[in-house]
Amino acid sequence: MAKEFHTEAIQHPIFKLIGEASDELGVDAYVIGGFVRDYFLKRNTPKDIDIVAIGSGIELAKKVASKLKGKPEISVFKNFGTAMIKHKELELEFVGARKESYNRDSRKPIVEDGTLEDDQNRRDFTINAMALALNQSNFGELLDPFDGLDDLDRQIIRTPLEPGITYSDDPLRMMRAIRFATQLHFTIELQSLQAITENKDRIKIVSKERIVDELNKILMSSKPSLGFKLMHQTGLLSLILPELTALQGIEEIEGQRHKDNFWHTLEVVDNIAETTDNLWLRWAALLHDIGKAPTKKFHKKIGWTFHAHEFVGAKMVYKLFKRLRMPLNEKMKFVQKMVLMSSRPIILSEDHVTDSAVRRLVFDAGDFVEDLMTLCEADITTKNPRKQKKYKNNFKIVRQKIVEVEERDHIRNFQPPVSGEEIMETFNLKPSKEIGIIKDAIKEAILEGEIPNEYEAAYQFMLEKGKKMNLKVHSE
Repeated sequence: MAKEFHTEAIQHPIFKLIGEASDELGVDAYVIGGFVRDYFLKRNTPKDIDIVAIGSGIELAKKVASKLKGKPEISVFKNFGTAMIKHKELELEFVGARKESYNRDSRKPIVEDGTLEDDQNRRDFTINAMALALNQSNFGELLDPFDGLDDLDRQIIRTPLEPGITYSDDPLRMMRAIRFATQLHFTIELQSLQAITENKDRIKIVSKERIVDELNKILMSSKPSLGFKLMHQTGLLSLILPELTALQGIEEIEGQRHKDNFWHTLEVVDNIAETTDNLWLRWAALLHDIGKAPTKKFHKKIGWTFHAHEFVGAKMVYKLFKRLRMPLNEKMKFVQKMVLMSSRPIILSEDHVTDSAVRRLVFDAGDFVEDLMTLCEADITTKNPRKQKKYKNNFKIVRQKIVEVEERDHIRNFQPPVSGEEIMETFNLKPSKEIGIIKDAIKEAILEGEIPNEYEAAYQFMLEKGKKMNLKVHSE
């Protein structure tokens, strides 16, 4: 077979420098993995570059660092036989070529020194096993033993070795296969897909953090549903996110049916992916209906209901985040809030929109009212063009109302015009429930539009409310 050279891929001066360092040490060096793949895909040039040395990767890194201006620091990970150099915008990771074998109950490999061939064999996919030589004698030569280049052309995800072995050895690769297929809009080879299905239970030995990392990458792709369909098809989804798969299916009683909330959810996630890069808002879209499975009921008179599914869904978010070891901080609270409020704007868009309903929406959503509207617009999945147009127009009206109400009433991040201290001073009160009652009454009067959100009006309202409660104004 004729040798193929791609020197244009490695024009950056760093590659020449690595080649010189490896020649001086008498070792062969190659750039491998994502950098090579993305070059042929004409994607953005990755900033993290994997270098494999046939020998010590750590020694090569030290040699390269000594040749670079400013002598950058080297991070050495002796246990893994790797070293990392940060140079300007690049992250260079050096590793010695390795041969790997695995125990059944761990995805941690037993590592031995190996050849380039050994190193390529242990790679997850053929498209990630391509290498370009960096030594002077064969600078730019492509080493592609598994026809990764052909798989890129055919848009196929395939493993270098027998897929059952690849996925059983390191089950995270099942998630990675689905993630790459989603990001690149590639197809997973049939044999590989079957092997994922057969090995799905092996996902249980992978840490939750690593799984979530792949889930996040799938969610952040341009069409996340591709990944979730593949996870569902292979049975991985019911092991990772059973709350989602519980939504699948349509029941019919007495001729009345409900929509399939699982497939609807995937449409919502694709819709929101077109409008926002906010990962947590995409999570909210994925989980916005999870409360529907446990709350589904059939009533003879009204048909199918999902009463309080938003409330139940918001509680389920906490359990799900905790199980997957996801952050239980403001990010989770944001997702909870979105799930809890996900139906509010929809109700508004169906009815005549009153100012007081919009004020309440802005009051409850606070800074996240925009995100909430984005979620609700993504929730429109009807195929009826007339209905779709109607809903979208109604949301426009709601958005307009939000702007008008906000400009006039300043409800967002509401602070009562009259403070608790002032109520105490006015009526000579000690801390007591009366103060809370008056504050609540002022807030309600503002939200209902009975008084404007201004100090003077709120002060007068406070005096009247105090009078009704038989409180006496304290005179100095």
